[in-house]
Amino acid sequence: MRMEIGEFLNKRLKQLGIFHVFGVPGDFNLSYLEQIQADTQLEFIGNCNELNAAYAADGYARIQRFSALVTTYGVGDLSAINAIAGAYAEHVPVVHISGIPPLHAVQNGELIHHTLVDGNYDNVMHCMQEFTVAQTRLTPANAVSEIDRVLRQCILERRPVYLQLPSDITHLKIEVNVPELDLNHPHSDPEQLQAVVEKIAQKWSKAQRPVLLIDQEAQVFQVTALLKTLAERCSIPFVCLPTSKNIMDEGSASYAGVYVGAASHPQTREIVENSDCLIGIGVRFTDVATGLFSHQIDFQNYIEIRQSFIGVGKHNFSGIEIQQLLTELNHCLVKKTVTWSKPQQPVATLDVIQPEQKLSQAILWNRVMPFFQADDVILGEVGTSNSALSGLSLPATATYISQPIWGSIGYTLPALLGTLLAAPKRRQILFIGDGSLQLTVQELSTIVRHGLKPIIFVLNNGGYTIERLILGEHAAYNDIQNWKYTKILDVFNAEQRYHNFSVETEGQLETVLQQVANLDELTLIELKLPALDAPASLHKFADAVARYDYGDLAYQKLKKVSAELKPQVVVPV
Repeated sequence: MRMEIGEFLNKRLKQLGIFHVFGVPGDFNLSYLEQIQADTQLEFIGNCNELNAAYAADGYARIQRFSALVTTYGVGDLSAINAIAGAYAEHVPVVHISGIPPLHAVQNGELIHHTLVDGNYDNVMHCMQEFTVAQTRLTPANAVSEIDRVLRQCILERRPVYLQLPSDITHLKIEVNVPELDLNHPHSDPEQLQAVVEKIAQKWSKAQRPVLLIDQEAQVFQVTALLKTLAERCSIPFVCLPTSKNIMDEGSASYAGVYVGAASHPQTREIVENSDCLIGIGVRFTDVATGLFSHQIDFQNYIEIRQSFIGVGKHNFSGIEIQQLLTELNHCLVKKTVTWSKPQQPVATLDVIQPEQKLSQAILWNRVMPFFQADDVILGEVGTSNSALSGLSLPATATYISQPIWGSIGYTLPALLGTLLAAPKRRQILFIGDGSLQLTVQELSTIVRHGLKPIIFVLNNGGYTIERLILGEHAAYNDIQNWKYTKILDVFNAEQRYHNFSVETEGQLETVLQQVANLDELTLIELKLPALDAPASLHKFADAVARYDYGDLAYQKLKKVSAELKPQVVVPV
């Protein structure tokens, strides 16, 4: 069978479950965009810039499993690279397709725009190699094998990949007598798998306090159901890291809270740190996940389970498929009688409303918790929003999305565009600070353009609150211009029915929450909050970050200087 190169690439994208392709047009990718437009099963989503397009692709992949991004060579690729790096750090599989100059120009080193005009066509590829797990430059001779090779790595590693597609070969026809793309993970070596199971079973048999410690990779490699079954069948607790918010049912009788090192609930910390058989699934002990490395884990009793790698004490095993391993463990591990005290979960305390009480962080999150519904998609921007949402109990079937590891501010608004297109029938709610919004606000225009209907809460507290708490409470570098946020949808020429609200008091908040709870229309709610008000967890984290970043002596000096500055922070009005 003969097929155009771009057409074959589109076929493979659809096999991955991709039906929307994000990007920005440029002269080197227009021929390929024509092929996307001609495909009745694909829709090109034109974004305001490449950074936002890549964030949107990231959000789409977190719901749909995979996503695609199209940029033009050089300027487009490097504009998107921050978001691609974030997707790499957070295990998000994005297929980045770059339309590059004609193949003859590349091969002859011609001096073309969007390059450094030095004939070098390898420098951008070298940049992308740092943040992707597979890369290629397509030619008519290698297109079939290279497309499949690169996409296969995206499937196996659940991280971004990068394909350069020369502008003059997209419509060339090639032979494509190949099988369908293999979406499965390779099977484990049976003897190796059996050896691992036996090692873990030996540890398990001697343990009195086994615990599952779960991180984001459990969701990435789709083993959360197996973990839930294991915890319930064996009567043991499971604990999540803050980087895996709500990937497990937090209402489960087996759920023992969030482990954040010294910042954990005391009972959760005791359960984890006193375990004599702690089984970590996809765990990464990052600064964010451990309260600045305050975790106290007995690694002699630690079993590390990751995709393709298992560590049991001093014994390491490669090539083990995680789903197969957990399936085997569910069959062979015996039930335990583990005594543990379940930490109390946060609940909303809905006291009598004080209508004229000025809005605060404490009031906001207490009132917001009951607002959430089953199957919501909830996005929390890094900083105040994510810090607060990480401490709330969310519905078991809700999906929570943040970017806690890479932590690039402005991520969630364009990511919202991606999640909306991936799950258009689910209610979607974004919480984003004013500082973050100002980085990527253009993508609200694309949300308006496509008639999408999220609920967006803008926390207007006059600047970069998380940075103020770390250092520079009253410093001008943490200030931003105060926009008229409720006018933004007018600026973006929204023609569909939409709603704007501005909230300053507890009474106004409660009224607005009731009005929009079941409203299927685009809604933007500005929340006017004091500049230095923040969740208690963020205050603690910011202080720990400051001490870690600057050292105790410098921290004391810098804080003193900062405190002596004349306050310039103004509560938004």
